[in-house]
Amino acid sequence: MDRMVERLKNPVAIMLTATDFAEYRAKRLASGISPKTLNNELSYLRAMFNELRRLGEIDYRNPLALLRAIRVQERELSYLDTSQIDQLFGVMRNMRHPHVELIAMICLVTGCRWGEAQGLTVSRVADGALQFVNTKSKRRRVVPIDPKLADRIRAHLREHGAFSNCRDRFDEAVARAGLNLPAGQKSHVLRHTFASHFIANGGNILTLQKILGHSSLAMTMRYAHLAPDHLQDVLAFGPAKEFRHFFDTSLSEHQPS
Repeated sequence: MDRMVERLKNPVAIMLTATDFAEYRAKRLASGISPKTLNNELSYLRAMFNELRRLGEIDYRNPLALLRAIRVQERELSYLDTSQIDQLFGVMRNMRHPHVELIAMICLVTGCRWGEAQGLTVSRVADGALQFVNTKSKRRRVVPIDPKLADRIRAHLREHGAFSNCRDRFDEAVARAGLNLPAGQKSHVLRHTFASHFIANGGNILTLQKILGHSSLAMTMRYAHLAPDHLQDVLAFGPAKEFRHFFDTSLSEHQPS
C-alpha cells in the first residue's frame, strides 16, 4: 500500500478519483505490470476506503466503488502425471534440506497450499487428519491423511522443529527435475495435481471444493473437464431422451400424423 501511494504521488484521499486510478493503472499496464497485480492493487485500495467508511473515519463514498477490474484470461492449469511426480520427488529426496520433500508431499496428498503445509504444527496433526488454520479463506479446514504419514509428520517436527520457508528449494527441485511449468505455478502445481488426479479418479466436485477450501464452486469447476465421464451426464440425465423424437428423423417418421 505504501509503495502504491508513492506511485500515485501521495494524493489526498478525498481528492482521488476513479479516473486518477484508471490512468495510473494504464501506465503500469503499459510498463509490463501484469493485469492480475493491477487488479490486486485495485482491490486493496478499494478495501481500504470501504474499511475507513465502515469505521466512520471518512464520510464520502468510495471513489473506486464502480471501477471495474481488468478482465484476465484464465491461465492454463498445469499438473503432474505419475512419472513426473516420481521424477520430482526423486530429486527432492536427494536434497539436503530437511523439510522440502515432506512439505511437498503434504501438498500433493491433501491439495493444500504451500504456506498452509509450512504452517503445520504437531498439535494440528491428528492420527488420520491434518488441520489447516492459516488458510487463505481464514476458515479452519480438516483433510484426512494416511495415519502413517501423520506419524511421519509428527516425528519429523519433533526431530527437526517447525517447518522453515523452503519454497525456493522446491523451485530449485522443479528446475533440476526438468519440469517446464507456467509462470507462477511452481509450488501451486502440487495443489493442481491433487485436484486433477482426484477428479480423474472419479472424485466428487463438491467434495473437492471442501477439500481445497474454495469459497466458490466456480473455482473448483476448472478441474471438471478431467472427469472420466465429463459432460456425459448431459445425455444421461438431461431431457434429451424424452424429446428425442423432436430431432431424430428416424423416430419422427414413425410418429402418427
